[in-house]
Amino acid sequence: MTENLVHTGVLWRWTGGANNGTWHFLTIGGKAGEALSGTALMRRLEGHSRGFGSLKVSARIGGTSFATSVFPSKADGGWILPVKASVRKAEGIGEGDEVEVSLEY
Repeated sequence: MTENLVHTGVLWRWTGGANNGTWHFLTIGGKAGEALSGTALMRRLEGHSRGFGSLKVSARIGGTSFATSVFPSKADGGWILPVKASVRKAEGIGEGDEVEVSLEY
């Protein structure tokens, strides 16, 4: 069974790690985050959990679709969606921009 949701949030940047790299994310919270948490719980109970508690998703921002995973955020109880450089470039978005994302999972 496939589920869909739409969420709007602010794109943010994280810098660090072994290579001091930079990544951009969108935090998915509220009702959308609760829906993702419910799906993750069901999959875990069914024995279909993934690494780091992630969920595979198909995402769409503007006219750009991409396959990725969302990860649970320990900081705020929401989920974190990584947004690739190619997507940011294609959609002309950057850190601090409000972004609408559609997820299918």
